[in-house]
Amino acid sequence: MSNIQLAANLRRLRNDHNYTQTQLGKKLNISRQAYSNYETGKRIPDVDMLIRIADIYHVSLEQLITQTCTKSGVINENSGPYFIGARSKTEDIIYLTAEEINLLTKFRNASEDDRRLTRKVLGMDGES
Repeated sequence: MSNIQLAANLRRLRNDHNYTQTQLGKKLNISRQAYSNYETGKRIPDVDMLIRIADIYHVSLEQLITQTCTKSGVINENSGPYFIGARSKTEDIIYLTAEEINLLTKFRNASEDDRRLTRKVLGMDGES
């Protein structure tokens, strides 16, 4: 099972730091394809590799895996770590489709203006 937050962080941090996959592969002493597999979620890096990646970006291991990381810092969400399924206040389990996961991931990574617009379009004007 892949970690969606980790894959998104690897891609975002690499782009924010203007690295190519090849450059990251060289820093980590792995192939470009191996690094690409981490970003796409096809493979999960082992703990030693995660520590090396976290060191490159100056974030903690926990932040790299569970929080939204950017070049300017960690975006602290009100809840986390993040799961594909979540429990609501009623203790019901919510199962998300791939499309819903994609939508939520894009929303989480959007600017505040884009989030505000999305809430307005969805009729959630007064909600955060």
